[in-house]
Amino acid sequence: MISAVCFACALMVILPLALVLLRLVRMGASSIDWAFLTQLQKPEGEPGGGMANAIVGSLILMGLAALIGVPVGVLGGIYLSEYASNRLKWSVRFAADILNGTPSIVWGIVVYALVVVPMKGASAYAGGLALGLIMIPLVIRTTEEMLALVPNSYREAALALGVSKWKTIVFIVLKTAGKGIITGVLLACSRVAGETAPLLFTTSGNQFWSRRLSDPIASLPRQIYTFAIGPYDDQHRQAWAGALILILLVLSINIGVRIITREGSAKPVK
Repeated sequence: MISAVCFACALMVILPLALVLLRLVRMGASSIDWAFLTQLQKPEGEPGGGMANAIVGSLILMGLAALIGVPVGVLGGIYLSEYASNRLKWSVRFAADILNGTPSIVWGIVVYALVVVPMKGASAYAGGLALGLIMIPLVIRTTEEMLALVPNSYREAALALGVSKWKTIVFIVLKTAGKGIITGVLLACSRVAGETAPLLFTTSGNQFWSRRLSDPIASLPRQIYTFAIGPYDDQHRQAWAGALILILLVLSINIGVRIITREGSAKPVK
């Protein structure tokens, strides 16, 4: 009986993903071709074209987000784990947990008010900042948890041999927890890859290639949203294809996480 209940619960978790994938493959796979991957979108109402600039734009935004979120998150997690007092740890953990639950559209509004309005225009910088702010609390909590799993005996042994604290952290503690931290970073990238709401406020979209990061930039989530609510069937077709590309991107990141995790569990630290 218990086995049947557990199997049913597992099926309830897997079934929605399977249904989404099947639907996306059925609706979008036939629309993915070389033109879709290499061409820009056509003028409104004209069939054909593609989402090349949106695909590249999403990768650029993820790169900018990682440049902001990963260093701040990892360094913040190191400070919490190795230097902060118990009271400060509790406060930052509490704040990070609240920020993790903050709707992404709130981050978009905040960056719109602080960056887009003063700069008098949307840009890739603003979009990357919004996604990076979403990443920071995720990376902080993951880094802290991974460092907490490193036995204190490692630190004590290094300090007893005369190794300075910062060298102990960099060459022993971080090296031991490295795969777990990388896993957390990849999961954070996967989380922000499909965010749409912040980009509606910060990037403004672009029908062409963005030559500078200070210009508006196209992205897959925003392009999918725009085409999905458009009046033309060809736009709907491309929206399904873009959604399939986006879900494949997220799946590839998660598969990478699984591979790293499996390798980490197969080679325990001696």
